[in-house]
Amino acid sequence: MADVNTVELTRECKGVQIPAGNEVTLEKGTPVDITQTLGGSYTVHCMGTLFRIEGADADALGLEKTEGGNDTGVANSGEFSDEAVWEAMKTCFDPEIPVNIVDLGLVYDMQAEAVETGGYKVAVKMTLTAPGCGMGPTIAGDAQEKISRLDGVAQTSVDVVWDPPWHQSMITEAGRKILGIE
Repeated sequence: MADVNTVELTRECKGVQIPAGNEVTLEKGTPVDITQTLGGSYTVHCMGTLFRIEGADADALGLEKTEGGNDTGVANSGEFSDEAVWEAMKTCFDPEIPVNIVDLGLVYDMQAEAVETGGYKVAVKMTLTAPGCGMGPTIAGDAQEKISRLDGVAQTSVDVVWDPPWHQSMITEAGRKILGIE
């Protein structure tokens, strides 16, 4: 774990236990090691377990909150584009792996279609690195939230699917480079 920063929680906050996906309350004064700060959320290690803390609770870590607005890292041009959806998904991370869900090969499909009332309906099919991972709803929810913030998006759905099963060969060249896989 590179660049681990140890802090004490300045207030109570919600955490999601990794990989189980259980929501817990982390108490004020708890020492935590911040192990990953990607995509607007934080992975911390404490009590022998990893937890994901949302950007809205960054102040509990002594950091600036990242809630609200378009924190996808994608500049909104006022018009919808497929490329903006893919870029938004690249700001979503598995809390245990420092590679975005697109470069991990977790996103299997993205379809966008115009809706009669205006805007686009975006439907994404993605998977997880392991079927037993309890973080699926959290990761899919993160992707859905970030896509829904894009200009022109009227509806969003992100479904977790298991076919085909994920394997390391699905990782992009960029993802392999980050992970040091040849």
